[in-house]
Amino acid sequence: MEQERIYHALKEKIIWLDLSPTSLINVSELAKSFNISRSPAKEALIYLESEGWVLRDGGRFLVSPLSIERIKEISEIRSIMEVQANIWAMYRIDKEELSTLKKISTEIGNLSEIPTNRQLVELDLKFHRTLFKASKNYELAQILERMLQHFIRFWLSIPLKTGVKLVFKDTIEMIQAIQMKDEAGLKLATLEHIRKSVDEIMGMH
Repeated sequence: MEQERIYHALKEKIIWLDLSPTSLINVSELAKSFNISRSPAKEALIYLESEGWVLRDGGRFLVSPLSIERIKEISEIRSIMEVQANIWAMYRIDKEELSTLKKISTEIGNLSEIPTNRQLVELDLKFHRTLFKASKNYELAQILERMLQHFIRFWLSIPLKTGVKLVFKDTIEMIQAIQMKDEAGLKLATLEHIRKSVDEIMGMH
């Protein structure tokens, strides 16, 4: 449907900062750019509003600002749900998904010392999505995916302050823990990964 097409297109632009936080979205111009009427364009914006991607300001829509409070709240939820998802992934992962994790580990090792933020985010997202899928719990994977998407805008907006090896240290430890079926090690590495993500964001805002 038309509103779904607009919803997905706008959401991608918001997530990857092609539409900056607090930027104005004009319904008429949006409809014109998709060659449709105003109704499906407004319906798509209302759906994005329900997920926290846009805000309504009178008769206007704005891209949601970056919110530290939202990141804190999401992190509290991730600290519980993502740990469990990763543990399920460790026990339920199949050969193809294990192979993907090995490839991700190799990709991390092959990264240049000065990668772009987008390269880092795309690789981190690929890692998380592999574990979400490996958990074999579709509903949980969808929830975690939505929460992770809100982190992306922050990660893209902050400069890299540490080397690539330090950025992905916890990722490598998580992969190794999964390979070794080390539940305690996986839990610790997951919690550290989430904590460091928040600390990076808090240090810049």
